[in-house]
Amino acid sequence: MSLVSPFEMFSQLSAGKAIGAFNVIQIEHAQAIVSAAEEMNAPVFLQLSQNAIKYHGALAPIGLAMLSIAQASSAQVAVHLDHADDLTLISEAISLGFNSIMFDGSHLTFADNVSTTKSLSSKCRDAGIWLEAELGEIGGKDGVHSPTVRTKPGEAAAFVSETSVDGLAVAVGSSHAMTTKEAALDVDLISTIHKVVDVPLVLHGSSGVSDENIAAAIRAGIRKINVSTDLNQKMTQAIFEYLSANPNSHDPRKYLGAARTAVKSAVSNYLHIFGY
Repeated sequence: MSLVSPFEMFSQLSAGKAIGAFNVIQIEHAQAIVSAAEEMNAPVFLQLSQNAIKYHGALAPIGLAMLSIAQASSAQVAVHLDHADDLTLISEAISLGFNSIMFDGSHLTFADNVSTTKSLSSKCRDAGIWLEAELGEIGGKDGVHSPTVRTKPGEAAAFVSETSVDGLAVAVGSSHAMTTKEAALDVDLISTIHKVVDVPLVLHGSSGVSDENIAAAIRAGIRKINVSTDLNQKMTQAIFEYLSANPNSHDPRKYLGAARTAVKSAVSNYLHIFGY
C-alpha cells in the first residue's frame, strides 16, 4: 500500500470510525504501530513530534526510518510531523517526504495564528500535504492543552474558514501526558463543533481518556485520535518486567523486542476502540 495521503484516508473513512495517530520515539514504536495496523486492516498515522526530533538531534534519521516502514507496509500509513511550531523544521519534513503536518500555533494570538496557518496551508495544499492546526488560548501552565480549556465553536468555524486547514485539533477536556484515564471529555461540545466545522476534528491527549469516552467522542464527531503517553507507559513497563525477570540480560534486542510487542498490543486495542 505504501505511503497514503490523509486526504484519501479521510475520504474513505466510514461513519463510526476514527483514524489512530500514534507517536513514534524509537523505531520499535513505528514497527509495532504498522504491524498492528496491518493485522487490523486499519489506516494509521505515524507521528513524530518536534520534541522527539530534539531528542534524536535531527529529523532525517528517525524520519527516514518512519517513511521506509510506511512505504514497505501493506496498511494505509501517513507520516505526520506533530506539534511543530518551527517553520524551518516543517519545510524540512515536507522536503523529506512527510505527507501530513500539524502546525501548533496555540501560543499565538488568534490573528497571528490565522495569518501563519493560512500561509502554511497554501504551501501544504500546493504540495498535496494534509495540514492540521489548533486554536490557542491561555489556560494555566499548559495553555491550550490544559484540561480546563474549551474550544469555542464560533472561533473554530471562523478559524477553519479563514485558514483552509484540513484538520482541527480541539480542546474538549483532555490533556497531554496524562498517565491515568481520568479526563472527562465534553461530548456535547464535540458534537456542536462537528456541526459547524467541515474538516476532521482531532483529539489530542487521548491516553488520559477512557475507552468509553473515546467511543462517545467518535460518535460525536472526532475523526483522528492521537495517542502517545500510554504507548510509552506500556513500552517502559514491558522493559522493566523483562529485565526484572532476566536481570543478567544485556541484549537490547531482547528487552526492546518485548517492548515492541507490548506497544503493538496496545495499538491493536486502540484500533479496536476506534472501530476496526
